[in-house]
Amino acid sequence: MNIRKNAEAIFLAAAVMGTFAAYATAEVPKVRAAKAAQLASAADSKMQVVVITGKRLTAAEKAELN
Repeated sequence: MNIRKNAEAIFLAAAVMGTFAAYATAEVPKVRAAKAAQLASAADSKMQVVVITGKRLTAAEKAELN
């Protein structure tokens, strides 16, 4: 009975430890990291920017909407 009660906790602990171990041992190859940095800098130069301007509503205007 105790094993059935603790099985979920044991599974979750193993899953968390496995996840952290995977991230801790993961390594990005240097060529791939350099390529990603180049793509990011190139993408930023062509990024479109949208600027929205407007005024805030007064209390009377807010009440009028309701």
